[in-house]
Amino acid sequence: MGGSVAWAAADPYAAALRTGRGPLFLRRTDGWLLPLEVERWCAGADQVDLEVLDRCEGAVLDVGCGPGRLVAELAARGRPVLGIDVSGAAVDHTIELGGQALRRSVFEPLPGEGRWDTVLLMDGNIGIGGEPSVLLERVAALLRPGGLLIAETVPGHVDERARVQVVDTIGAARATGAPFPWARLGTPALLRYARRAGWRSVGQWSAGGRCFAALRTRHASRTAEPPKSTAVISSQRVRKPSGERPVADR
Repeated sequence: MGGSVAWAAADPYAAALRTGRGPLFLRRTDGWLLPLEVERWCAGADQVDLEVLDRCEGAVLDVGCGPGRLVAELAARGRPVLGIDVSGAAVDHTIELGGQALRRSVFEPLPGEGRWDTVLLMDGNIGIGGEPSVLLERVAALLRPGGLLIAETVPGHVDERARVQVVDTIGAARATGAPFPWARLGTPALLRYARRAGWRSVGQWSAGGRCFAALRTRHASRTAEPPKSTAVISSQRVRKPSGERPVADR
């Protein structure tokens, strides 16, 4: 939870989303910088994104939706979809694009728990919270039995943990909020964690220099009630964010 507050309080991140451009970085405590692709996030869904969205099933929860390009595209297709993000600027942008979004951490109570058909962890969001095994356990609780997770990973055999801040310059970087935990995973590392947690791999692919893995929860129930896709979303009233408070009734 502390990491969520730190990210939400990162003024450079909010400013970059509002302008639609960087530079923006995650800065590790040892000074290492990871560039963030603000321009791509703030643009419309590209061909690589569209191929990912074509694989989605039923009602979709986009965790860490950012400025909402994927939520907006799925909504335009008529797909039940909800984005969540700890950044008020991200939620605002998503709503302005015509999507539905809540200012909420994935580790807070969410609508439709246990009934989502697909969860997306795109743009490095497999790193949320800094402990992939904990995040995978949480996502499994959000999905229906046999539900689908599509996660974007980094190329290669990467399995890193760090405490980071969001900054907008390389030198004397401006940042607000305490450092928060983050992780970076390649597909091999993600699959190791997933197997231990009872997931099964149903696909791996690369496109446009980006890497993805599709996982499915085990123990699919043939007698489970189909998810009430519309009710999953409409059961919560979406409001504009105010300060650091969530934007949905619980």
